[in-house]
Amino acid sequence: MKVLVTDPLAPAGVETLAIDHDVDVMTELSKAELLEVIGGYDALVVRSQTQVDADVIAAGTRLKVIARAGVGVDNVDLDAATRSGIVVCNAPQSNIISAAEHTVAMLLAVARNIPQAHGALTLGRWERNKWTGTEVYGKTLGVLGLGRIGSLVAQRCQAFGMDVIAYDPFLAPERAARMDVELLSSVEEVLGRSDFVTVHLPRTAETANLLDADRLALMRPTARLINVARGGIIDEAALATALKEGRIAGAAFDVFSAEPLVDSPLFGLPNAVLTPHLGASTSEAQDKAGTQVAEFVNLALAGEFLPSALNLQGGPLDDALRPFLPLAERLGRLLASIADDGITGEITVEFLGAIAGSDCRVLGLSVLRGVLSAASTEPVTLVNAPLMADHRGIHLREVNDPQSGDYVSVLRVRCMRRDGRVVRVAGTVLQPGDRERIIEVWDTPIDVEPAPYMAVFRYDDRPGVIGTIGTACGEAGVNIAAAQVGRKSGGGEAIMALALDAPLTHDVLVAITSSIGAHEGRAISLP
Repeated sequence: MKVLVTDPLAPAGVETLAIDHDVDVMTELSKAELLEVIGGYDALVVRSQTQVDADVIAAGTRLKVIARAGVGVDNVDLDAATRSGIVVCNAPQSNIISAAEHTVAMLLAVARNIPQAHGALTLGRWERNKWTGTEVYGKTLGVLGLGRIGSLVAQRCQAFGMDVIAYDPFLAPERAARMDVELLSSVEEVLGRSDFVTVHLPRTAETANLLDADRLALMRPTARLINVARGGIIDEAALATALKEGRIAGAAFDVFSAEPLVDSPLFGLPNAVLTPHLGASTSEAQDKAGTQVAEFVNLALAGEFLPSALNLQGGPLDDALRPFLPLAERLGRLLASIADDGITGEITVEFLGAIAGSDCRVLGLSVLRGVLSAASTEPVTLVNAPLMADHRGIHLREVNDPQSGDYVSVLRVRCMRRDGRVVRVAGTVLQPGDRERIIEVWDTPIDVEPAPYMAVFRYDDRPGVIGTIGTACGEAGVNIAAAQVGRKSGGGEAIMALALDAPLTHDVLVAITSSIGAHEGRAISLP
């Protein structure tokens, strides 16, 4: 079969592909040129430069697989590929060691002022006293996100004699204990106790600008902040102000809210170390990406099971279950949001009613995918979700019950938070039209259609709450597309679910939660 490589790929990857296939390497193709030639190939291998949009996919009439030699697939239209029956895969583990090592390198660089001292010396200035640093031995490292990369960073820093604390609401305490990491209950607590803070979170609607001016103010004036994960999680303007005013000792950044970065308030600051997204820029990571993705392409072209498939639906699936797949993932995302104090280790998925008679395991995997996608910087698939859950000490329990109450079929998901509260969400699919409905949140009945941007509040039922929330959203310029209130009894606890045209910012969410005296409030992204 024929394979087209349109971005630079490690020679080892090209050689692996060429063992069984005809490989053409054509870099720097324009879109018009790509559209002209793609129809003659069975597989397309890209990195980040080539944009594989719906036009390219439509023109690739022979394509069986599109492979991204790296982690992200932002440049590939997954929906269009899925509709065309084309498998999309990547090399999700190719850069984790390189990213972890770069994080440690940045931590040491900002601790010892290595780039600044080097720059001064090469300009002829011998400034030993000016660039006095600090030891990392005996210091406390705060890790936000203990996934694979965060865990590797923790292990390496422990070898330096650092104490490690962490915040990760999706990591079981038992798993953290085995890693000799103290698991804390909030980002704020980690910031207040750490000498160094390293970020290893995905960028989502929930984590965008997570470390804003208010949270940065919680850090010690001697603390240093490192980010080799995703740009946009930290407010760079607020950080620059804190660095200038000496309220934070230093920062080391490899990723930024806008890339490529050509101007930033962080430029020129003597206590900021900046690199141009080099986390995966090692020869080893590039070789791994090339060879891993080549092996996956070979599997796909041979018609075999593909471990890193991003749009694989788990093989043959009952038609009755197919509409529940996206609902299952959204329920997982919803559960992760309202259980953000931490999942203790077990997630129970109940398949109720008519669907209980089918093999529903793929729906459970889809729930896991939704839960983990809210916390992982790596793409989560139906294939790798169990391994990622096991790494975090999360176990899936599945229950089939032919009784479903008022609905033909119901999918219910529940877990226990670290505070001991059981949280539960449920949904169904209505006919005709496969219309998804969320029918339970926080153990309370409701009836609302999932939306890309939502917010939910749990409060004591009383007059005026709806108006207060509407006014706050209006003042923030966020339109409410739909609102539903659910309660078990009048005057008791109620919940309100909002479907929004734009996400609520953290500040607006906090303001609304406070103004209505809500027990909890959550802004949720349900892709």
